[in-house]
Amino acid sequence: MSSENKVLESIKTRRSIRKYKPDMVPKEIIDQIVEAGTYAATGMNRQSPIIIAVTNKEMRDRLSRMNAAIMGVDSDPFYGAPVVLIVLADRSSANYLYDGSLVMGNLMLAAHALGVGSCWIHRAKQEFESPEGKEILKSLGIEGDYEGIGHCILGYVDGDYPQAAERKDSWVYHID
Repeated sequence: MSSENKVLESIKTRRSIRKYKPDMVPKEIIDQIVEAGTYAATGMNRQSPIIIAVTNKEMRDRLSRMNAAIMGVDSDPFYGAPVVLIVLADRSSANYLYDGSLVMGNLMLAAHALGVGSCWIHRAKQEFESPEGKEILKSLGIEGDYEGIGHCILGYVDGDYPQAAERKDSWVYHID
């Protein structure tokens, strides 16, 4: 199989995972996934996004509580995943939302290619607009007008790997 076909196969087989084993993903693998995120296309190569890799359980649990409070639930919105990659993007860049979304896509595809489950968890925007979220950024020395784009949770799949749903007929239109 050519490397191009491996990429296409990864794109077709990646699924969002919603049940994780507690086992930590090795730092070397997290670093590879994060690096893939830094190679996402960005408008005019401005590289407006940043990634915060969270493996500290206390911070991971704090983020989970913040996210759950926004959602209005008393459960773990991160589905037990031990790693949270937070993607934020600089609002001063006209394409920041798209740039950050492409980073999220790269992170999820890289994770899948490396045998790690992932899922995009929302509400990062609300988390990092809150005083607590702003305090977290400040404690890391992150300054600027950043908007939370998403959390890419990472971990090893607990259970069967989900299968793709059938693609809808009206997904693609052609103008020949």
